[in-house]
Amino acid sequence: MALQGNLRDFAATEILQLLGTQKKTGCLTLEWNTERALVYVQEGRIISTRKPGMSKEDPLLHFLLKVHRLSEEQYRGILTIQKESNRDLEDLLHNGRYIDADELAGYVERQILDDLMRVTRWESGTYRFDPNQRWSGTPLVKLNIEGAMIEAARRVDEQRRFVSVFKDPYQLLGVLDLPDPSEPLSEEEREIFGIIDGHHTVAEVVEAASLSEYEAYEALFRMLEAHWLEFVGRRDPGAPEGPQPGPRAKRGPATVSPWRELVMAMLVVAVCAGLRFAAPPLYPHPAAADPRDPFTASQLRDLRFALDLYRRERGTYPTHLDDLVEDRWITAEQTRVPGCVMRYQRGADGLDYRLDLTQSR
Repeated sequence: MALQGNLRDFAATEILQLLGTQKKTGCLTLEWNTERALVYVQEGRIISTRKPGMSKEDPLLHFLLKVHRLSEEQYRGILTIQKESNRDLEDLLHNGRYIDADELAGYVERQILDDLMRVTRWESGTYRFDPNQRWSGTPLVKLNIEGAMIEAARRVDEQRRFVSVFKDPYQLLGVLDLPDPSEPLSEEEREIFGIIDGHHTVAEVVEAASLSEYEAYEALFRMLEAHWLEFVGRRDPGAPEGPQPGPRAKRGPATVSPWRELVMAMLVVAVCAGLRFAAPPLYPHPAAADPRDPFTASQLRDLRFALDLYRRERGTYPTHLDDLVEDRWITAEQTRVPGCVMRYQRGADGLDYRLDLTQSR
C-alpha cells in the first residue's frame, strides 16, 4: 500500500527518516509546483535520486557535465548509445569505461546530496511512497538516511551564510595571500586556486570549477575566511570580460597551468625572504650552503611542492628535474643550491621519488 500526503503535514526529512527507521524499499516521489524529485531506498538506505535509464533531465548526467567530468563529445556519444540500447546511464558510464565504479560511486553520492539539499527546502507540496517501484540495477551507493539528511540540512544552513557573503555574483576575485606550503589544502581549494586570477567574477569561477555549485561556494567561503582571497573589484553584466577560465578537467598538454604561477610566486616569496634574512652579502668567498638552514629548507620545500603539482597534472613525477624546467614549472636556478649537491631519482612506477641534498666538499 502506498504512503502519501502533503509536505505541510510531514516534511521530506521526516518522511525519509520514517522510511529509514522501518527499513523500507521502494521509491519516494516528491512534487512541489513544477518541480519533481525521486528518492529510491533499499532496506532503509538511499541508493539513488534519479529515474533508471537516461532522460534529458537526468540529475547525474547534469551533475557530471557541471563538474566537467564528461565532455560534450562524451555526452553525445553516451546519448547515441543509450538511444540504441536503452541502458541505464550508470551502466553506460561504468561498462563503457568512461568512469570506473569507485569514482562513479563518489559522483553519485555527491549528486544525491545535491538533490537532498533541494527537497529539504520544500515547505509544501506532496509526497508518495510506492514500495512496488524499485531500483532495477545494482546500487553503487547505500547512504544512511539519517546521516545523509543531517549533511543535507548542514549544507542548506551553510548556503544561507554563503548568500550573505556572495551577494553580488559580478564581483571580481583575486589572490590576497598564499597559504603556507605546510597548510593542508582540500581538493576543492586546490581547484579554486587554479582559477582565481583577478579577472573573473564569482559566477565565472563557480561555473569554471570542476565542482558542484555548493562545493565551489563552500571552498570560496573558506578561502575568504582564511584571507587567501579577496574581492578586487566588480565587472558589470555585459562589460568586456577577461579570458574565460576553461573547465579544469580539460586542460591540454600545452596549457600553462595556473598552479605553475602559484609555484613561481611561492618561490619568489621564498627567495625574497632568503635575501631579507640571509647573511650580509658581498662575502669574498661565500661559504657552502647548509642543507639544514631555513633558506635552503624553504627552497627544498617549494621544489617538492612543484614536483607534487606536476604529478597531480601529469599523473607521474618527472623523469628528471630538467623536465620541470623545460615545461616552465620552475627555472634552472631553482634546481640548484650553491655549495650543495642535489640528487633526484624517480621511482620505477613514476609514483614516488627521492630527493637528497648534501653539502659538497
